[in-house]
Amino acid sequence: MNNQLTNGGIWNDSSGQPIHAHGGHMLFHDDYYYWYGEDRRDYIYVSCYRSKDLFNWEFRNHILTTSTPAAPVRVRTNLTLVSEKGGKVNLERPKVLFNAVTKKYVLWVHYENGNHYNDAACAIATSDSPDSHFIYHGSFNPYGYMSRDCTLFQDDDGTAYFISAARDNADLHIYRLQEDYLNVESLVGKLWQGEYREAPAVFKRKGKYYMVTSFCTGWAPNQGKYAMADTMDGPWGMLSDFGDETTYRTQPAFVLKRSEEEYLYFADRWNGSDYFQSSYVVLPIKFNGNIPILHEYSTLSLREDAHLIHFER
Repeated sequence: MNNQLTNGGIWNDSSGQPIHAHGGHMLFHDDYYYWYGEDRRDYIYVSCYRSKDLFNWEFRNHILTTSTPAAPVRVRTNLTLVSEKGGKVNLERPKVLFNAVTKKYVLWVHYENGNHYNDAACAIATSDSPDSHFIYHGSFNPYGYMSRDCTLFQDDDGTAYFISAARDNADLHIYRLQEDYLNVESLVGKLWQGEYREAPAVFKRKGKYYMVTSFCTGWAPNQGKYAMADTMDGPWGMLSDFGDETTYRTQPAFVLKRSEEEYLYFADRWNGSDYFQSSYVVLPIKFNGNIPILHEYSTLSLREDAHLIHFER
């Protein structure tokens, strides 16, 4: 039983193997947290882990691989999951939501063809359960736009949004999704043109919407920024600093809301020279009024009541 995690360390699953879930996302469903993320080993694209306490993670499945079955949907897509040269394509920053209408788990991810980085597309997949093999439905460019670093956000009424970097990362686009989450319904916002933001993470608190992003500096960390809005459609405010000048040497992956009192910033601490030595960081987000405050902590511990996580410097 694991009751403590060290930020910036290599985290292992319950079988003692390193967790491969970078650039990921987390879904709470039927008393489990499901953690999805990039797995760049061998034939794998996306892996899934689950936990009841955020500390002890059980490996569940490689939910997307080079042999994942592909099936078309009404959206015209490219169903290729292997590059022209026979190698892997790139699937980055996978995010998963549960659709209460269709009872499907829907994944959106950034897609590149494995030969160059010019496709700048999104891709979708679905499953009947959170941790079984998904069915791949292909990649496309929403309304013809580039789409790179991305995230999903589900509002309280079930409305879902896809947010991604466009125009060679110069802008961020917000798309409202159709009811089944398998296509964009409308482009509702173009944000911070020319400010080059990536790695978006969205959460909602007391009626306010927050978006946390990083600047585009490759593997190197940089000053995180956040902005607020009263609706996902905007208008969104100007960007303000979040954390220190390197966001404590991290890049955002997602923000997990556990309660109105507990918001957790999940991030990657990338190792540009050895991707597989990249690590994870979890930090609490505190608030001064509506202003989110991020401080650095070295460890996080599971309290006996498993309610609030304890952080130590």
